[in-house]
Amino acid sequence: MSADATAARAPARSDDEIRNSVLMELKWDPKITSSDIGVAVKDGVATLAGFVPSYWEKDAAEKAAKRVYGVKAVANDLEVKLLMTRTDPEIARDIVHELESHISIPAENIKATVRSGWVTLEGRVDWQYQKVLAESAVKKIRGVIGVSNKIEVKPAVSPADIKSKIEDALRRSAELDARRISVETEGSVVKLYGTVRSWAEREESERAAWSAPGVTKVENHITVSP
Repeated sequence: MSADATAARAPARSDDEIRNSVLMELKWDPKITSSDIGVAVKDGVATLAGFVPSYWEKDAAEKAAKRVYGVKAVANDLEVKLLMTRTDPEIARDIVHELESHISIPAENIKATVRSGWVTLEGRVDWQYQKVLAESAVKKIRGVIGVSNKIEVKPAVSPADIKSKIEDALRRSAELDARRISVETEGSVVKLYGTVRSWAEREESERAAWSAPGVTKVENHITVSP
């Protein structure tokens, strides 16, 4: 019996089973140190509540919950409760240094504004991965409690070329059944439709879409059906 056939016949997990797995995944992840995280699950939607000491850890907790089989979506209501406060100028200086230290980030095209620990990134880059990398670099800086990423990606190719490149990327991925996913483009906006077996597959399909040059937005309408 193939792995796909086994997965297709696997019984749906109860909310209690999913909740227990999420709690175990949170304890397993070494990046998550907080013991003040509560988890509730209803109809496969996991809600995280409580406090964490950094925005980086809030993000890590969300990613951990999404890795759990049976989770269809995550509501991240965690609050960042800093162990030690820092001034906005201190945070801003660290952000500038962090962005400039990454060779893949065009720091000269990005402006960061800090207000009460909340960072807003603005500017223009050529690739989506540069936008994502800039946000990832800022997330881990001590004192940051949240990030608004308003960096724009400049379109570089035609919609038909974008669609073709994304479909090729989906077919190459060993983690996806590309036949279950359809791609539509409107200008530089990509829309994904279909069904996948896990949240991880849904995120992998979105990652593949973002990898195409010129993509400025991905609307992921793919549903998770374990």
